[in-house]
Amino acid sequence: MKKGDRIRIIRMDDCNGKDTQAALMSGRVVTVRLIDDRGQIHLEESGLALIPGLDDYEVIEEV
Repeated sequence: MKKGDRIRIIRMDDCNGKDTQAALMSGRVVTVRLIDDRGQIHLEESGLALIPGLDDYEVIEEV
């Protein structure tokens, strides 16, 4: 996975309901902005980052 790839968020961990923004991301298609040195996948469309192994997503378009 790299910057610009499009992914579909299946489920983001919402910290047991505490993170309402993460809960609303399920099903959205978003663009990868960057992958940091911890492996977190930062998204163009929000200030959120996906955490591999914790959040579920699928790559739908590679650039």
